[in-house]
Amino acid sequence: MNLSAFGVGAGQERRRAARINSFTPADYPDPSAPAPASSLEQLKSQPRLAGEASFFYYDPHFQLNSAKVLPGEYFVSREDIAVVTVLGSCIAACLWDRNMRVGGMNHFMLPEGDSSDVSGRYGSYAMELLINEMLKQGARRESMQAKIFGGGQVMHNFTTMNVGERNTAFVTDYLQTERIPIVSQDVLDIYPRKVVFFPSSGKAMVKRLAHAHPETLEQQELARGSAAVVARNTAGGSVDLF
Repeated sequence: MNLSAFGVGAGQERRRAARINSFTPADYPDPSAPAPASSLEQLKSQPRLAGEASFFYYDPHFQLNSAKVLPGEYFVSREDIAVVTVLGSCIAACLWDRNMRVGGMNHFMLPEGDSSDVSGRYGSYAMELLINEMLKQGARRESMQAKIFGGGQVMHNFTTMNVGERNTAFVTDYLQTERIPIVSQDVLDIYPRKVVFFPSSGKAMVKRLAHAHPETLEQQELARGSAAVVARNTAGGSVDLF
């Protein structure tokens, strides 16, 4: 895998990265201290790695500067910022280190690609990019937790490839292999989703958007009830509807 194509050196590869075991309580952020915040101008002017989200705007709903993660991109931060994406059959994995208060999101389209195609569009590489950047910013796998979203069947009768199911199965298996617990999720079903993740706190919010199945209005009403159940059952993982 040619990691240099995305600005990641061989020494940064997740499976080759040295664990950081020398942290003491003094190294952890003060839980009572406010998260740092850059101005919109600072966010836009900072250099970005290939594959890193680079579109920033002010979100009046959350009253925060926001980073928009497009398909194939990722973003990691410890600042008071909203990280936003919109999903269909794609998956967004949101990781958070509860000690270092750093978090990040990716957005991938398929589980695996051709071996010659090194791209964050594919889950195998998108997870590498996200975890590597988390480690670089001081996170440890031992204290990471995950929230996963997406994998919907958003196109009517488009079931041949089961892309959403494949993506969901991939990210679930991947995180289990890496021993990163999934503390909450809103996946599968027939809905596109808007996801907002707050990396300094690990909180996530999800909105189910209008789907392309107009003949299933009754099912939509039932699914709205299911969405409320999702929010309640994952309250410990800080997932709310908005």
